[in-house]
Amino acid sequence: MLVILSGLPGTGKTTLGRALAEAAGAVHVRIDSIEQALKRSSLRLDPVEDAGYAAGMALAEDNLRLGHSVIADSVNPLEVTRKAWRAVAERAGVPHADVEIVCSDEGEHRARVETRVSDIEGLVQPKWADVEARHYEPWTEPRILIDTAGRDEADCLAELRAKLPL
Repeated sequence: MLVILSGLPGTGKTTLGRALAEAAGAVHVRIDSIEQALKRSSLRLDPVEDAGYAAGMALAEDNLRLGHSVIADSVNPLEVTRKAWRAVAERAGVPHADVEIVCSDEGEHRARVETRVSDIEGLVQPKWADVEARHYEPWTEPRILIDTAGRDEADCLAELRAKLPL
């Protein structure tokens, strides 16, 4: 199964993605890690444009074809990338689940964005103004919606696992 995690920075995607991957024995494909590696590579891609998503989708498809479940972790703000992730699952012959992670409490969301520290060398975290200005297209397809506001990781993970056939 391909679990496609989407949502703005600071909503808890990576925290939930890692926890879900560990609990389900799945592969965690984090686009932030891939994009930063591309920037550090001899190619010095900056901006990386769609290269991070393309590489992530290739890694996900390879692992799905090996029989592994994959947790894809990215902002995924555009319908075109959401469709591209679904196509990865279709090509690999596995089901997919679209999951949008939100933090409905603006104050909590802002505090998360402003206080978090990157765990990826060289990755500059977005400022709150960047998150607010980020282009994020409305959803046109059904999805699982997880609101992390005021909740701990274990509670959010339990809700997500209950909604997924993993």
